[in-house]
Amino acid sequence: MTRFVHLTDLHISHPESGDTMLRTDTPAQVARAVEAIGKLTPAPDFVIASGDLTNIGDAKSYALLQEILAPLSMPVVLALGNHDKRGPFHTAYDTGKGEGPHYHDTVLAGLHVITLDTLLPGRVSGTICDEQFAFLTAALDRAPDLPKIIVAHHPPRIDPGELPWATLDQAISDRLATLLRGRGVLGILSGHVHINSVRMWHGVPLYVSQGLNSTVDLIEREDMRIMEGTGFSLFDLRGSGLTVTFVPLSPNAQELGRLEVARLLSFS
Repeated sequence: MTRFVHLTDLHISHPESGDTMLRTDTPAQVARAVEAIGKLTPAPDFVIASGDLTNIGDAKSYALLQEILAPLSMPVVLALGNHDKRGPFHTAYDTGKGEGPHYHDTVLAGLHVITLDTLLPGRVSGTICDEQFAFLTAALDRAPDLPKIIVAHHPPRIDPGELPWATLDQAISDRLATLLRGRGVLGILSGHVHINSVRMWHGVPLYVSQGLNSTVDLIEREDMRIMEGTGFSLFDLRGSGLTVTFVPLSPNAQELGRLEVARLLSFS
């Protein structure tokens, strides 16, 4: 079995960054997620963080992010989102890419993980540039026998009526769908919209996690009602296929009772 964790929308801000936009203590929430991941049995083989690593993209916040993630003993795959800034990120992680997009691929625990950079500087919406489509075309051929995971902060467009900033635009989504068709993609991991959802998109599962900042009220249909709520996604790949479990972290759950292991095993 291969196990991995999907984090997204960390929105880390250093206390000295001057960020006045956050409504939650994201460093504490990310630290809580790291602690929870450390308690998982079996331990994950790797962790994916799919963008909005910081809230304003400043150097101090990337340094704080590195500090908070340091206790993780497994590889961590990082993607960028619309709140990130490429220059400070590349400087903090010494990638040598300057202001260029952060795309890469790697093989972890028998999975080929391909990471794209959907950041469109200065915009809430996202895109995939021609340079990355060329990279993706080549990457898909590099490990043809391995199942693939695609990481992209902005999800592809499912419904033409979706908010234009919430997904990649229709043309880019269609281009991506054509490229991924029949290429052994187990799923696309995204964030950005702060909700938990699983959708089938042209035969490829799209997994979106609410992330570690906040969530939204899915019943309220007029305004966007921002709510307390954080968590991460736990994936297990078995011979029968890929499963996902959404793990809530906040609000704090009130215990209503317990069932002992012996009793659980006695049920038929």
